[in-house]
This record gives sequence, structure tokens and C-alpha cells, in this order.
Amino acid sequence: MTDEELVEFYNPRLETFIGLLGGRIIAFDTSEKTCTFEYGIGTDYCHSGDIVQGGFVTAMLDAASTFALYGVNGKAMPTVSSLEIKTNYFEPTRAGRLTVVGRVVREGYRIAFMEGEVYNREGLLTANASTVAKLTRLK
Repeated sequence: MTDEELVEFYNPRLETFIGLLGGRIIAFDTSEKTCTFEYGIGTDYCHSGDIVQGGFVTAMLDAASTFALYGVNGKAMPTVSSLEIKTNYFEPTRAGRLTVVGRVVREGYRIAFMEGEVYNREGLLTANASTVAKLTRLK
């Protein structure tokens, strides 16, 4: 599948929570092993006015890195279970348009290592994450 076909294939299949956060896939780059999401997150997911709650930031990072892995695998996507996610917060992530990029760092048969970054509308990096995930492959 081409990168554009992956976007068309996966967007209708996104989990409900991604839609609730205003998310959609805008790009795959399988040569770079990345997936880019755009979120239009509202203040319903915020504290202190417009600061996105950290668990939602982690969920966006987890989704982007997981779909990067799906992109690398095409339609033969494994089941992905996070074993560890470490999120770093550099700036408050505020409600509005966010860009979240996930990337596969290394993939084995049963374990994958992934990363992700959140950028605000000004392009400032507000958070990143590293993930170790267990893969269950369909036979």
C-alpha cells in the first residue's frame, strides 16, 4: 500500500477515543516509519482552563506511535499492547490544533520500540514519549 492508501485505509478504522479527541491521520511515511495525526482537542479534556490533561497527551502519543507500527506492517497489523510508556512534558499542551508524530524506532517479532512527539499550533514541542510494546501477530 502507498502512504496515501494507508491514510485512507486506517482513518475510517480509528478507535472511538481518537475521534472524541478530534483526531485523524494526516500522513504516513513508511520510509521514515512515521505516522502523523492532527488533533483538534477541546477544553472538555483540559484542566486549569485550556491545559490538556496529561493522560490524554499520552493517549495521543500512544496512538500515533502504534499507527506508525501499523503503517510499517500494512494491513497485517499485529495486536499491540503497551508494556511501558514514558511521557515527558516540556510545555503545557493547550487545547486547539495539535500535531502528533509517532515513529517506529525498532521492531522485532514480539517487541517494538516507538517514540512520539506533540507539537502545538506554533510548532513548539510540548511533550514526547517512548514506548515499549508487545506484539501479537496473526498466524
